[in-house]
Order: sequence, then structure tokens, then C-alpha cells
Amino acid sequence: MKISRRKALMSALFGAGYVGLRSLATGLPVAALLPGSRKAFAEGTCIDPAKAQFIIFSTSGQGDPINANAPGTYGVPGIVHCPDPAMAAAAMTIGGKSVQAAKPWTTLDPTVLQRTSFWHIMTNTPVHPKEPEVLRLQNSTQYNEMLPSLLAQQLAPCLGTVQSQPITIGARTPSEGLSFQGQTLPIIPPTALAATLTAPSGPLANLTKLRDQTLSQLDGLYRATASSAQKKYLDSLINSQSEVRNINQDLLSMLSAITDDQIDSQITAAIALVKMKVTPVVAIHIPFGGDNHNDNGLVTESAQTQSGVANINSLMAALASNQLSDSVTFMTLNVFGRTLASKGTKGRDHNENHHVSVVIGKGFKSSLIGGVGPVAKDFGALAIDSTTGKGGTGGDISPLDSLSSYGKTMLAAVGADSAFIDQAVFGGKVVPAALS
Repeated sequence: MKISRRKALMSALFGAGYVGLRSLATGLPVAALLPGSRKAFAEGTCIDPAKAQFIIFSTSGQGDPINANAPGTYGVPGIVHCPDPAMAAAAMTIGGKSVQAAKPWTTLDPTVLQRTSFWHIMTNTPVHPKEPEVLRLQNSTQYNEMLPSLLAQQLAPCLGTVQSQPITIGARTPSEGLSFQGQTLPIIPPTALAATLTAPSGPLANLTKLRDQTLSQLDGLYRATASSAQKKYLDSLINSQSEVRNINQDLLSMLSAITDDQIDSQITAAIALVKMKVTPVVAIHIPFGGDNHNDNGLVTESAQTQSGVANINSLMAALASNQLSDSVTFMTLNVFGRTLASKGTKGRDHNENHHVSVVIGKGFKSSLIGGVGPVAKDFGALAIDSTTGKGGTGGDISPLDSLSSYGKTMLAAVGADSAFIDQAVFGGKVVPAALS
């Protein structure tokens, strides 16, 4: 990696003057380290800090068949499921009720399942390059902002991150890249992140030195004029040298394990970014079968559904081992789902009428939102009852509004207030049945 590129990446990750690294090294909030800041601890507005979460956001422009074997698609006559015995229907409990799903989904840890919500929604497009529009909730957001960016804007003040912009580390196609306030964001692969941060002369190797330099500057530039209360607060936050060494070794160990840009490395990189408090939202790509038009026997669908759920399990285990289970929420949203009947087991085509999103986090409870029924010679999402979350005739959230409702509920779960939600997302309703 060229030095100029490394510097550009460092600036993208940690801000001007690498203020994010200095925050990591000292334990002090980014706001306290910004030049001229006398409002050290009151930057931005955090509506509900108790609900604030980092987000690991999985998205795919391929339109994976995650919808084909998820809870809520069984027991509906005519839906074709994967014939592999490893994908056989199995019972699992969601929201206190027994339902069926492909066997891999039943491997979710019961404590994880208690905070897992499955959403049957309609993305209203069968076109791969329309993924940015889907992430903008089919252009139903204020200023056409993407859902990950709306989440990031709301969460940054609560989480004290270096930047408000999301970071994409798993995009496989340009359509999977994110934008923020109208600007396209760079894609940072895990290997680039690891190479930059773990070099012998890299930033993590010099955290202790950076800590001491920053504290010395702070004494001269800020603490001399700080009130006694501010000084006391600063002192309570400052990391000791031993704490910095532990941070150093922990992150170096994590990032040194990255040797490729596959999903295991994306998960590792995402957790490292969370631990460094770089961004509120990290986008990854967990494969769940891909663009499987000609997947005869649904072989790829089977393999990647099994590996995809295993990846989710790995993510949940990694969050637990890093004491982040209550601090990070996992969300998925893809461009579309796949047809459920029209081609039998010869493969699946694009389905603009049905998609399944999975959400796991402290702000959610075990729930199955919406459902699936016959639509346009195949199957599509049903209307949703906003009070109960059930799918069926008479629901007050139409399939066309289900995507907006998903976005509104995601914002509500992490603490956005109702006024902001209604202003930021047009149409749809928050579904309380999904929220803890």
C-alpha cells in the first residue's frame, strides 16, 4: 500500500489529525480533543443513550434467497423449499409460538433468538442496481438518505464515534456501496484496514506514545483553563498506560488474523471498528445463496444458507466474547428476495414482492413480522397489522409500505424519537410488536 493511500485511509478512519486514534489512546471523547472545543462533552444531541447501538448491517445487491427458507414461509401451500436434508423443516420458537424454518435457523442460540426479529417485506424492485434505492427505502426518506446513514446520524452523538458516516467493508458490487448526505462513501476492504493498522510503524504500535503526547498537549491547551469539574471528569476518563497496552494487543491480535476479505474477516474488521469507536454503522455482506437463477437442486442455496446462519452465529459469539452483545445490533436488508415456486428446484428468479430481513439486538424481541401469500403467479409479502405484527388481510401496513415500516422500526429500536422518525421516513408505521 502506498504511503499516500495509507494516509488517506487513516484520515478517512480517524479524522483530521487522527483525532480518533488519540481518543482511543487516551479514553477521552473525540469532542474533547477537537481544536478549540470548549464544549468537550456536549457535542450533538443524543435522544436516548440507553437504546443507542452500534450497527453491523449486512446488505446484498445479488438478492439472496434468504426469504426462501426463513420462518414464516412454511405451511404455505405451493412454496418450494430446498430439498437438501440438511435444510429440512424444523421447529423453533419465535415470540412464544412454535414455527417451522429450515434447520440451520434452529441453530441460533436461544438467548440470541430471544432478541431476533424476522421481517417479511416487499422491496418493490426486481433490478440488481436498484439496491441504493432500496437502502433509501425506495426513495421514501428525507433528502434520499440511506437507512444506514439515517441510523448513523442519530447514533453518532450517543456513541461518541470519530465520524457520523457509515463504513462499508464488505461491498461486492458498486450497488452495495453506501452514501451519506449525497456523497458516495469509499469501500474499505478488511485487508486494507488490517494492513494499515498493523504495520510495525503503524498507529496501533504507537498508541502508548500517542497517549502521552496527547495528554501533554491537553495540559497545555485545555486543562489550564478548564473548570475543576471538567478537570475531574477528564481525569476519570483517561486510560492508564497498561490499559492502552491491552487495547493495543487486543486490536493487533484481532486485525493480524485478517488475511482475506471474506465474511469471517469482515466480521473481525467490523468488531475492531466498533471497539475503536470509528463509526456507528459498519456494512458487511453475508452470502445467503446469491443470484441463483440456475441453481439446480438449490445446492448453492443450501450451502450458503447453512454457512450464512453459521456466520451469524460466529458474529454473535464474537460480540459476546468482546462484551458487545448489548452494544451492537445486527440488521440485514437486500435488494430483493427470490421467487418461491415458479421454477421448482431448478433455481429462483428475482422477486420484487417478497424479501426477509433479519434483525438481532437488545432493542428487539423474538418476533415474526408479516407473512407471505400468493401474489402475481408466485408469492409475496402480506399486509402487516402494525399493532400485532401479524401478516394477513386487513393489515394497516400495505406491502408497499412494509419497507418504510421496517426502516421506521429500526430507527425506533435504537432510540430515535417519533418526530424524527416521521420526518426522516415517509409512509409506513413503527411496528411495536418487534420492539423489546
